[in-house]
Amino acid sequence: MVDAGRREMMAMMAAGGAGLVAGASGTGEAAAATVPAKVVHHVFFWLKNVDSTADRDRLIAGLRTLAAIPVIRALHIGVPADTEARDVVDGSWQVSELMFFDTVADQKAYQDHPIHRKFVADCEPLWRKVVVYDVLRV
Repeated sequence: MVDAGRREMMAMMAAGGAGLVAGASGTGEAAAATVPAKVVHHVFFWLKNVDSTADRDRLIAGLRTLAAIPVIRALHIGVPADTEARDVVDGSWQVSELMFFDTVADQKAYQDHPIHRKFVADCEPLWRKVVVYDVLRV
């Protein structure tokens, strides 16, 4: 499942355990599952070329490569859902990724992993802004 609403993703974060498990193919396609991970890493990307489908698809392809990093328990890649417009809904971003880790140390290992570093080097020219929310389940 590639696109899901921000509301659904935030609900998954709040639940601290429900998520989508990345498929073995590393494509980001997933089936619903329970994820007992303690650390949630949610990243929102604003593209430089907002209307470029090619840039969006290139960023999504880059994000899918991250599924090969062993410490990632689950990965979900999404785009804004066409839900009801409300003051509390921010749909200004173009792509998001939601990851689950067992520990803060695993999240740090992900940050330092060569696949993640390559993703940043390859895809950073595509975005104008990135916002990260790291959440520790309590």
